[in-house]
Amino acid sequence: MKIHANQRPFQIAERNVGSLSSLALLRWALVVVFLWFGAMKFTAYEANGIAPFIINSPIMSWLHSLFGVQGASYVIGVLELSTAAALIIGAVQPVFSALGAAMSAATYLITLTFFFSTPGVAEATAGGFPAISAIPGQFLLKDLVLLAASISLLLASVQTSRPDARKS
Repeated sequence: MKIHANQRPFQIAERNVGSLSSLALLRWALVVVFLWFGAMKFTAYEANGIAPFIINSPIMSWLHSLFGVQGASYVIGVLELSTAAALIIGAVQPVFSALGAAMSAATYLITLTFFFSTPGVAEATAGGFPAISAIPGQFLLKDLVLLAASISLLLASVQTSRPDARKS
């Protein structure tokens, strides 16, 4: 992608399709989710609640080995609160619009892998996969919608290189 001198590679997502677009709703909904979930990671209740997901994850299990159950939860909490901060700053700073959306998308890509690594997702009494349990199966499946919201915000935050593709 070639960037011209008067063109920036990033923009505030909402400005790509209108100042009061539905992307603003996605941004602020994601902010609420990351603030709430991030803050909860500093409680023993949440640390123990996410432990089965972390310990069974080939991507994240090292966190428990390195930091313990509560320490891993702290690390994830800091990352989630950092994602919320980037999304908030992204409402006024274009590069943070893309950064926050990318961090959010990465979060949900990782949590969707729990769908395959966490025991109990498939519901045996209903015939197994594709039947999924309420917890953890349906709990994890909602991250598909959060991933779509994150990707929508990210795509709107990355400016195209074609001048005719830009909206006024």
